[in-house]
Amino acid sequence: MKKPYVIIHTLTSLDGRIHAIDLPEFNSAALQYEELALHADTQVFNIDGYLNGRVTTDDNNTFYRAPDVNESAAPVPEGDFLGDTNAPMYYVSIDPSGRLGWRENFVNYGTRLAHVVSVLTEMASNAYKDLLRRLGISYVIAGRDKLDNALVLHKLATLFGMERVMIGGGGVLNWAYLQDGLVDELSLLLAPVADASPDAPGLFTAREPLSMVQPHAFSLIEAKPVKESTVWLRYKVNREKSA
Repeated sequence: MKKPYVIIHTLTSLDGRIHAIDLPEFNSAALQYEELALHADTQVFNIDGYLNGRVTTDDNNTFYRAPDVNESAAPVPEGDFLGDTNAPMYYVSIDPSGRLGWRENFVNYGTRLAHVVSVLTEMASNAYKDLLRRLGISYVIAGRDKLDNALVLHKLATLFGMERVMIGGGGVLNWAYLQDGLVDELSLLLAPVADASPDAPGLFTAREPLSMVQPHAFSLIEAKPVKESTVWLRYKVNREKSA
C-alpha cells in the first residue's frame, strides 16, 4: 500500500515530556523546533503535510469549540470529500468521530496556509460531514469504528499527492503510527529542561486498543548540538529489529 515518507518531529524535555515548561531554555528549543519544520527559509524536512491528533488540534487550532452542525442537513454523498488537492501544504487532523469545531478550512503553517484534511471513521455523523463540506474542509474516511492508520497514509499519498508527512503528536498518535510500522524517521529536539511532572504527556504513550506496550529499537542518523544547549537527534526506525 502506497504511503508517504513519515517523520515524527517532536520537542521533549530531558525527562521525555512534550508539555511546555516555563523556562527561557525551553522557549529557545521551541523556536528551534519551529525553525526546522515550519519556517520556509530554515525548514529541512520538505514536507507536504503535517498530521496531529484531535487533542493537539484542539489545543492549538479549534480551542475546544463545539462544531456548528446542522442536524437537519440533507444526506451528503458517500465516501471522501476533496476540497483542495493542489494546496502547497496540508494540515491533517485525526478526528475519528467528528468532534473538532472548525470555522475555516486552513491553519497557518509558518508563512503559508495549510489546507485542512480531517481524518474520520464511519462513526462521524452526516451533520458533521455536512459542516466540513460547507467550510470547504477535505475529509477522508479510514475505518468503520477504528482508524486504519495505513489507509490514512495511503489516501494522503494517492488523493492529495503527499510524499513527505510530519507527525507532530501527541504521544498516543506518535506511538500508534510507529507501532503500525508506518514511521520512517524520528526527529527529536531535546531541550535542556525538566520538571519531573508525573502527569505530563510523553513522547510515546501506548493506549489500547490503539496500541500496546512493546519494545522498539532505533538507529542513530545524526546527533547535533544546536543553540543554547539543545540537542537535535535523528533516528531511523529499525522495524526489522523491533521486538
